[in-house]
Amino acid sequence: MAEVFVRRLSRWQAEQQREAVADVYVEAYRRVPGEESRDRRERDRQEFLETFAEDVQRPGFDMVVASGGNKPAAYAYGFVLDRAGEWWRALSGEVPWDWDIEELTVSGQVFALAGLMVLPAHRRGGVATRLVEQLLIRTDAALVAARVDPANGAAVGALRSWGWTRLGAVAPPPGTVSDAPPVVSSDAPRVVSSDASSAAASDGTAATVPFTAVPVVGSGTVTDIWSRALTS
Repeated sequence: MAEVFVRRLSRWQAEQQREAVADVYVEAYRRVPGEESRDRRERDRQEFLETFAEDVQRPGFDMVVASGGNKPAAYAYGFVLDRAGEWWRALSGEVPWDWDIEELTVSGQVFALAGLMVLPAHRRGGVATRLVEQLLIRTDAALVAARVDPANGAAVGALRSWGWTRLGAVAPPPGTVSDAPPVVSSDAPRVVSSDASSAAASDGTAATVPFTAVPVVGSGTVTDIWSRALTS
């Protein structure tokens, strides 16, 4: 496996690299050969590009890239969670801290891990861990949060190894189709895996899934919220 170098991208650089980011996204979430048409892949790619364009403009957006052999091997990005706090109102379960997470959200103190993708050739080498660490090192937020498919044991194991804690679960909106493609939805953190990304998660790679749609693997009915404190 070639050595990778991690560096941060400015908002402008992220916008300029959007096509390369989409290429990595499609390759990272490629389904088993023969199960996905070229049209489906292109549709997923365009949906990702549309959502990514919105995410880049969000307050507190930040992004890092891991490059190997002068080509992008992995990306991670996130932004400050919307201050409206709508996300937390659907949360079931007891928060394991004495903090008021809605108040933290209103105060702009929750950073959303919105996307994490690693090419197959660079998995199982700790690339995802390095990306997440580098992404979070500069944020002033008190909390980082993401959503994960509870059926993805590899992703859950990676989050635990990073010191994350499960806060609870959120059911998807009524009528959501469970066989939705793995596209990124706006205004939320999400970390999961599809059939392709479960392998990525096994090296500490948490990948990207729909926020307002159900995950593409597992029960397809509930998405867990995981988080980690960034301040003592």
